[in-house]
Amino acid sequence: MATTKNRPIEINVESASPEKVKTGVLVVGAFPDGTLLRSSQKIDEASKGKLSAVIKRGDLEEKPGSTLLLHDLPGVEAERVLVVSLGKRDKFDEKAFRDAVSGAAKALASGPARDAAVTLSADVPGRSLAWRAQTASRILADGAYRFDAPGKTAKKERGAHKITLLIGEKASEELKKAVHQGHAVAEGIALAKDLGNLPGNVCNPGYLAETARALGKEFNLEVEILERADMKKLGMGAALSVGQASAQPCKFIVMQYKGGGKSKPIVLVGKGVTFDTGGISLKPGANMDEMKFDMCGAASVFGAMKTVARLKLPINVVALVPAVENMPGGNATRPGDVVTSMSGQTIEILNTDAEGRLALADALTYAERFDPAYVIDIATLTGACVIALGNLTSGLFANDDELAEQLLESGNDTGDRAWLLPMFDEYQDQLKSNFADMSNLGGRPAGSITAACFLKRFADKYKWAHLDIAGTNAISGDAKGATGRPVPLLTEFLIGHAQGRAWGTTERKTPAAA
Repeated sequence: MATTKNRPIEINVESASPEKVKTGVLVVGAFPDGTLLRSSQKIDEASKGKLSAVIKRGDLEEKPGSTLLLHDLPGVEAERVLVVSLGKRDKFDEKAFRDAVSGAAKALASGPARDAAVTLSADVPGRSLAWRAQTASRILADGAYRFDAPGKTAKKERGAHKITLLIGEKASEELKKAVHQGHAVAEGIALAKDLGNLPGNVCNPGYLAETARALGKEFNLEVEILERADMKKLGMGAALSVGQASAQPCKFIVMQYKGGGKSKPIVLVGKGVTFDTGGISLKPGANMDEMKFDMCGAASVFGAMKTVARLKLPINVVALVPAVENMPGGNATRPGDVVTSMSGQTIEILNTDAEGRLALADALTYAERFDPAYVIDIATLTGACVIALGNLTSGLFANDDELAEQLLESGNDTGDRAWLLPMFDEYQDQLKSNFADMSNLGGRPAGSITAACFLKRFADKYKWAHLDIAGTNAISGDAKGATGRPVPLLTEFLIGHAQGRAWGTTERKTPAAA
């Protein structure tokens, strides 16, 4: 099973005067114009103006998250002081706060100090100290993530493995729980990244099934793995058509977390195409290695389940993952083939590279048996979504306005943002087929919308939302790797429901059971 491969990191919260904290590196925020926060003022006083003098020279860049490292500052117990830019004072907001913490996280993860203390005295308009503590905990823990690639020699370990968040008041139980909550979300992100980063010859459908079993054993989840024969008996012709040419048997993974008594569950459905060649409609060779990320929807569902179980949230959550590998071969599905889905609806397959929606269709039908409160599917579904929204924002579609607003709000709260796109009935005409109830392809215009409209046909018996993460699931280039998104959005949504949150406000509570 994939586990958090980076070193364990400890994060706690304390009330202490920053200049008196003995640590490898002390992180303080400051505005490049020379304005100091409460914590940095104390550092400046202890160092007899040394800190403010350095900043006034212009050494601290204006971009939020830029850093300036000072060694052996007079009057300060810390070995190093890391000054983090908060950007322009009149533009400081929650994004600037997240950027500042991210800059600190990057510096702490790559530096020699083994322990660190981070001040949280930067007031964010409209946000509580608990929000700052949770957000900082998540970003700092996520910043320590390292993937130990199976075929690569491990580098010498560096970075802080113990981080203390410093506040100017007594550390309440609420703040401690907020820190724990943020850390638990980072654990979920790490699992999602691990699964996404593993190569396709390791992380195949069977590997995902074993990961589910291991999670079930660790957290007492109910886990059921349906094999090809089970899927065939259920009539999952759409999902099976995707993986029928692969030597790796299809799996249908069911995980149930039961923390909410008799309440209706929230069902998460993750696209688990562990490698996508495109099948007979073969993809171009360039960057095809990145098709190992095509199961990042499933990876995010695994990550969310780990966070929910770690926090012992008082809700019920079901995870469904159709795990398949899309390969060419003598038994591969052909363009023009017609398959029958579990719902009984028939589908003409015009392009075998529009395969994720086929796997999801049967999973969405399977979700009906849980009488769900909500169903949310997460998938790297369409390149069209990348064209529309780029790599910063996930596409959101929903058949329920309230559910859509809750997901949008959860994304805004965490910085893991989504954008609502339409699904007008007129788009359904693009899915017409002369030979089946529908085709699996709506043509080039509005590609992400017609893909969502296809899924909508299988999700008409409950409140449903679809997140297209084709642009946000991974990063290309020198920093190539899975991002772990949208675990922050999903877990904020689930935590909000566990809290009985008043949606549409900035009210925050911490789960009593966390």
